[in-house]
Order: sequence, then structure tokens, then C-alpha cells
Amino acid sequence: MTTDASDEWKRWHEDRVDAVSAPYGPLALIGTHWIQDHPEGRLPDIPGTWSVDGDAVLLTATGADGLTVDGRPFSGVTRLAADSGPEQSSRVAFGNRRLVVLIREGVWGIRHYDPDAEARRNFRGVEATPYDPRWSVPGRFTAYDGTRTVRVQAADGVERGLGLAGELVFTLAGRELTLQVARQASGGLWAVFADATSGDTGHRFRFLYPAAPDAAGRTTVDFNRAVLPPCAFADHFLCPFPPPGNTLDAAVEAGERRLLRAPRPQRN
Repeated sequence: MTTDASDEWKRWHEDRVDAVSAPYGPLALIGTHWIQDHPEGRLPDIPGTWSVDGDAVLLTATGADGLTVDGRPFSGVTRLAADSGPEQSSRVAFGNRRLVVLIREGVWGIRHYDPDAEARRNFRGVEATPYDPRWSVPGRFTAYDGTRTVRVQAADGVERGLGLAGELVFTLAGRELTLQVARQASGGLWAVFADATSGDTGHRFRFLYPAAPDAAGRTTVDFNRAVLPPCAFADHFLCPFPPPGNTLDAAVEAGERRLLRAPRPQRN
């Protein structure tokens, strides 16, 4: 069983590395621009004119701008809703770049993905601790009466709401621990957490995605699959920091630890 679990983890880790290094994965993000910060409608390094029109973004462009919408050369005016993903399927492109429309708490923005981003070219892998069955333990999820929203600081320095669905209780090394978790549309759980290794031998915080709990609230808490947040790969993501209570005093020496990059050339 341990060998099978270890082999499965290796495949998961390989798939994870493929995903983050994909042409439009997190390493390719070179900018997140909020339209309200550019009242003239011109976004840095992005052609066209962008504005907010009620519940949509209004894009105005000429053929000389070189934009495509839905795969066709674009000129004129069009309304754009938020892209639902994946990034490579965004409606607007600029050559091989993708321009992804997003909205956060009523604020509209554009994410700029470039497959030739420096971070992607310098990527050398994700350091991760080899699978250890001690870090995979039973957990029990207890839902709140309705979603609780807490305000937490995000990686860009802005405080935003984080919706929490309940608490996940589990035992590590004989100690009962608790994480507040969100619930994904698929039914799976999502925890933003830090631990005693955060900022020392690992990234300052990580994400964990336990499977959807069964009718009795049972699921598996597998820290072997703790992952770096998107903002570990590019500075332009809006990852929330751990909510109060989600910084464990235990050292979780499992899962992804840090991003591996090509060394910077030395200057003479």
C-alpha cells in the first residue's frame, strides 16, 4: 500500500510540475492590471482601450492593435464578461499571449499571460518532500451554519474577503489540530495554511485541497500534497494569506517546499 501510494504521489508531483510550467500556467503571468487604476483605458504593455461598462469590460481596438477575440482578428468594440478558464481559452489574445478578464469584489482587471515569461524560462522544478505516509491522516469536516467571510490580507497587500465553509479536524503525531477551510464548487475542500516551517525551510504559506467529505464528514488530510500558492510562481496573483487560526505550530515537513529557478548570472 505504501509503495502504491508513493508511486501515485510521484505521478501527481510530475503532473503538478507539468501544470505549473505549462505555456499558460502560473509562471507565465506577467501582470494583473486593475482597469480603475487606468482611467484613460490604456493598460501597460497591452494594446486597445479598456473600460468598465456596468457588468462587463468594454474593449475598443483597431486592426493595427493586433488583438484577436474568439480566435479572429478584432477591430471595433465588444463587451467581455469574466473569463471562466482555463487561461489558454481566454477570449482575447495578443499574438501568443492571453489576456484574461477577471473581477474581484466588484473590481475588474486584466491578467496578462506570456509563454515566454522570464519566470517560465528560468523554471527548474518544484522542490518537494518525498512521500511519507505519516503525513496522510483521517480528517473530519464540520460545516458552519452558512458561509463565514473573514477579511484577510492578500499577496498584493489588499485585504479581501475569504469565505470559509467549516472546520477540518485531524490528528498529527498525537496532537489534534484544526484548519478552517473553504468549499470548492466540486465539493472538495481548500485550506490556506502556514506551519512552523513556513518562511524558514518552506514558502511562507501553502494550499491544501482535501477531497470532498462523505456524508459523515470524513475525508483524508494529506500534507504530502500541500502545494505552493500561485503567488509563489508569479508576483501578480492575489493569493489570500492564512486566516486567523490557520497557522499551525507543528512543523509540516511534507509537500511542496519551494520553487527552483536557474541561478542568476553573476555580474563582473
